[in-house]
Amino acid sequence: MLSIVSPVYGAEALIGELIAQVHGVATEIGMPFEIILVEDRSPDKSWDRIEAAVSQYPEVVGIRLSRNFGQHYAISAGLQFASGRWVVVMDCDLQDVPSEIPRLLAKAKEGFDVVLARRANRRDSLSKRLGSKMFYGFLAYLTGVRQDASVANFGVYSESVVQAINNMPESIRYLPTMVKWVGFNSTSIDVQHLARRSGRSTYSLYKLLNLAIDICLANSDKPLRLVVSTGFLVSVVGFVFAGFVVYAAARGEITVLGYASVMVSIWMLFGLTITIVGVIGLYVGKCFEGVKRRPPFIIDQLAIHPSAKLPVGSRAS
Repeated sequence: MLSIVSPVYGAEALIGELIAQVHGVATEIGMPFEIILVEDRSPDKSWDRIEAAVSQYPEVVGIRLSRNFGQHYAISAGLQFASGRWVVVMDCDLQDVPSEIPRLLAKAKEGFDVVLARRANRRDSLSKRLGSKMFYGFLAYLTGVRQDASVANFGVYSESVVQAINNMPESIRYLPTMVKWVGFNSTSIDVQHLARRSGRSTYSLYKLLNLAIDICLANSDKPLRLVVSTGFLVSVVGFVFAGFVVYAAARGEITVLGYASVMVSIWMLFGLTITIVGVIGLYVGKCFEGVKRRPPFIIDQLAIHPSAKLPVGSRAS
């Protein structure tokens, strides 16, 4: 079976066309398939459109989360329900072109567990491209892992990869880093990328930076190492400055220490201390979130066609 998973948010006007295109492509492939749409508590009528599609297509499964958890948590929900030997993950805005799925699947059948879609010519706005470039650059620096801004979630993943990701207990979910961590044989191919047909991306620069920080805290200790390096550098500067003051005082060049130097030192050291405590606090906060062991998402509603046969697997459980 082939499973197509798509997180849905603010896509009321696109649901019908998305399902029609994906259904047509999957039918031409000639293998059993399912289309899993995970509605991330969108403020529009996306869920109504999904329910209508479920009543029309037995292959469509609708999942509605209890609140807005975020794109990658919606993807995680879809992966938990996917039953296919191969799983396609794609966005709902039709910038990921469904007609590229056969090429991705054909490449995977050459012996790859992961085939990622590389957007050679991105059809996004300038602001989104710049924000994406800053996000991946910041993420690469903090994690120490090379990031490719032309590759996102769109791709084909084998059952083994999906199972490994589903078994990861992390409370912070981000598909690309999880795919990299589990390993397996992977590659990428160039695909067509279209302009967004309706609405706009909900990822602002602020949200992207917050996402990068969360990913870094979940996958790297580099911020702590940077804090240690900064503390060492400040200590060296402090010792050099102290030596200079002692030397100048011994020569009689300084009789009364200056107000400016004292205030600068106090503010600099207090600022460094607060930064160090803040970074450590972020890690402690993430540890606190992890030990609570709350589920990464909660499912509110499940829509399945009456004639659909539930596979024996995660969905049936």
